[in-house]
Amino acid sequence: MKIVLDSNVLLVAISSRSSYRPIWEAFINSKYKIIISDEVIYEYEEILQQRSAPGVAEIVTEIFVESSDVIFQHVYYNWNAIKKDPDDNKFFDIAVAGNADYLVTNDAHFNIVKQLPFPSVKIISAEEFLNVIDSM
Repeated sequence: MKIVLDSNVLLVAISSRSSYRPIWEAFINSKYKIIISDEVIYEYEEILQQRSAPGVAEIVTEIFVESSDVIFQHVYYNWNAIKKDPDDNKFFDIAVAGNADYLVTNDAHFNIVKQLPFPSVKIISAEEFLNVIDSM
């Protein structure tokens, strides 16, 4: 299974005290692959540097660089599907380019792309993804 993980979900999933921790643990245990791009990894790094303990951003980035469960995806077309928060388009675009099974996010801005007939990307919440992981 291939997914795109929005930075808001990554941020809560890496915390050992979070109810979303099983998302991170499932990745570490090779239950799924994460699709990323340079642009996404930079956002992950920036968000983690701002909102997590010192050194966490570097550790997570290193894990992504070294992991065989990470797919680095080049985006050949920018869909510009999310008008209210254009910065979110990077996640949608790699989900399309990488043929992701899911884009996992808790950001309501992604609801607009659920209505698109094409390209089709299955957008699910972190809570829904926990259910997917549990059923594996």
